[in-house]
Amino acid sequence: MDAGGGTARTVVERVRALAGEWDRANGPEDFPAARMAALGEAGALDAFVTLDGDGAVDALRDTLRLVGGADLSLGRVFEGHVNAVQLVHAYGNGGRRGTLAEDLAARRSFGVWNTEPQPGMTVTDGRLTGAKSFATGAGHLDYALITARDADGAKRMVLVDIADAGERVDNSGWRVRGMRGTMSGVLDFTGMTGAVIGGPGDYEREPRFSAGAWRFAAVQLGAAEALVRHWRDHLVATGKGADPIQRARFAASVAATRSAGLWVARAARLAEAADPHAIAHVLMTRGIVEEAALGAMEGAARSIGTASFFEGSRVDRITRDLGLYLRQPVPDQARDRAAAAWLEADCWGDDRWW
Repeated sequence: MDAGGGTARTVVERVRALAGEWDRANGPEDFPAARMAALGEAGALDAFVTLDGDGAVDALRDTLRLVGGADLSLGRVFEGHVNAVQLVHAYGNGGRRGTLAEDLAARRSFGVWNTEPQPGMTVTDGRLTGAKSFATGAGHLDYALITARDADGAKRMVLVDIADAGERVDNSGWRVRGMRGTMSGVLDFTGMTGAVIGGPGDYEREPRFSAGAWRFAAVQLGAAEALVRHWRDHLVATGKGADPIQRARFAASVAATRSAGLWVARAARLAEAADPHAIAHVLMTRGIVEEAALGAMEGAARSIGTASFFEGSRVDRITRDLGLYLRQPVPDQARDRAAAAWLEADCWGDDRWW
């Protein structure tokens, strides 16, 4: 399962080929089951459980960008899978790690769900009461790593087999303009049992909890880059690239997305090294990616015009999906926390900031 540099880079090249095909074919509005299976066949589902090999962090970053650029719903599902298996490997015991390896070898899929409707989720001797909402992949994944309160009120991680959840799943409320394929509905766990993973508070243990946001930022960046690429193709095909106003607008977006890419690369390396500055850097990166993505969405719409809003347009699909995916939790608070850290630390001479 270790993502040694050679193995990880091989996976990137396999995913690159798949992403190119998917990008040309646009994406499904339902759960991307076939595409998830293709990622399994390419070795992506078990390549990034650990990131110990040379180049493994960069390989995961590139894979997330490629998948996000081809299909944001798939990118969200894949990022959740990586998060889940890394948490199980990090906090599970030896037996659980062995079972994880077997499940991944069988190309089983995982997700992480934390959001829940009132009165919340509880776990007693492995038995669960409650539901999870905004549950990405509900009804389509094999395992869910969920959070639940134990008898002492502590938040615990519980791994649950949901392959046969069936009627427990309700995706009817997931009626959104973008990211429809994630099928982020509700799953009622009452009466189900699972394996408790790790100890109290491990799910929100820092720096992993906050710094791990670099992964979804990489997925979002990939979509923004794909949008700029389609925008470029339009300018060339229509001859609008001869207009200096169009070129100036396009140049601004190229610069923004390229700059965001540097921030994501640095954030990934700091986060996976558990650097003390990782959280502040990742939180700032979230805002930089958001600004680059919003700029690309607005610029492409201005340059392409009405054609960018037609159903079936690749630009329309990316814009709808990205507009929703950028609404990750508390973006303003994330930027504020990052700014406060920069002010407090006074580390401008420290290379880790750059």
